[in-house]
Amino acid sequence: MQVTETLSEGLKRAYTVVVSASDIEGRRTAKLSDVARTLKMPGFRPGKVPMTVVKQRYAGAVMAEVLEESVSEATRQVLNDRGLRPAGQPKVDLVSVPEMTGAATDLSFTVALELLPDITIPDLGTISLTRLKAKPAEDAVDKALDSIATRQRDLVAVEEDRGAEKGEVLTSDFVGTIDGVAFPGGTATDTQLEVAGSGFIPGFTEQLEGMKAGENRTIEVTFPADYGSKELAGKTAQFAITAKALLTQVKPAIDDDFARKLGLETVEKLREIVSEQIQREYDQLSRLNVKRALLDALADRADFGPPESMVDAEFGQIWQRVEADLKDGKADDEDKGKDEATLKDEYRAIAIRRVRLGLLLSEIGRTNSIQVGDEELTRAMRMEAGRYPGQEAQVIEFFRKNPQAIESLRGPIFEDKVVDFVLELAQVEDKDVTPEELVAAPQGASA
Repeated sequence: MQVTETLSEGLKRAYTVVVSASDIEGRRTAKLSDVARTLKMPGFRPGKVPMTVVKQRYAGAVMAEVLEESVSEATRQVLNDRGLRPAGQPKVDLVSVPEMTGAATDLSFTVALELLPDITIPDLGTISLTRLKAKPAEDAVDKALDSIATRQRDLVAVEEDRGAEKGEVLTSDFVGTIDGVAFPGGTATDTQLEVAGSGFIPGFTEQLEGMKAGENRTIEVTFPADYGSKELAGKTAQFAITAKALLTQVKPAIDDDFARKLGLETVEKLREIVSEQIQREYDQLSRLNVKRALLDALADRADFGPPESMVDAEFGQIWQRVEADLKDGKADDEDKGKDEATLKDEYRAIAIRRVRLGLLLSEIGRTNSIQVGDEELTRAMRMEAGRYPGQEAQVIEFFRKNPQAIESLRGPIFEDKVVDFVLELAQVEDKDVTPEELVAAPQGASA
């Protein structure tokens, strides 16, 4: 095999590779012999089919297999002999190939690739971070318990003849029309509507205040411009409403009886569980905060040049989302008013940062033998399936049939393990803050 380097510019490399005709012919002959030894054809004993017949029938298929293997092995040898670490799949282009019949022609092809940069891992022990910590206050527990009680409320019929008040519920029928024509999804029967409650078309339930059971009322509302149905977005509709019954919400007392209804012994045990849940939420916010700070610190120390191909791929994914948001009118406030060239420059800078940070995290993990085990992937797969109640089995089956989907779970797990590793080495100072200060702190990992 002859290898000639044709490009060495920054992280880019290119080679021309020539595999001799004799080597290709030797491989072809060996494979045809293997076929002949096991081939069964009418009129011939097993393994006794003449080579001329074998070549006539299988020469083309065998040559195609030989060429594919030769290109793959030669490319791998080029990388191994030179200790090259490609940033992505090398691009291979055939220049000349032997004919399928085995004509004495060299196999020639080019290999173009971009290398991973040399990455120097910074002194992780010099990174200084502050981890905000908070504990749930009694009023936060009280608020959470009140929310639980609200969800467990009973609806009791109002017997007196009076109008509905905020927070009460009207059992109603309604028919929605636009320009006198009913529209799909605008009609309902025996629907419970909370007066001035959320979760409905803005301005709808507010107009139910004062309605009595048996009363009819027509109200007018305007669908939001970003409403999920484009056919209704921004349109003004009329709703003819018939109130059939008025119900008031009665929250249960938060006591031992209430706790027992939830499967616990005492209200104190319920308070303890609620407090622990709030603490877990605070701890998660604390971790997100310190993780963001750590990734910022690592990004500042990642001063190597990233491979252009990786930056282009990352930018392409980012820009695709940005364009979709711009088209749908969902652009970030910071992006509004900026021209396309400015936006592209800003988002390309983000892509460069993400690639650098990803490569640095990968190098830290590689040099310290940090890996994601099968049990961790299985656990992540089950957690993902749990997000789709009633469809868990289908989700698990999807992952089993699509290995690339399972691999998509590996990245976040690997990142978290590397982050935990670095946090053990970094100088992390815990600081007690109020829950309000913790919630107000920047959250999420900024990549």
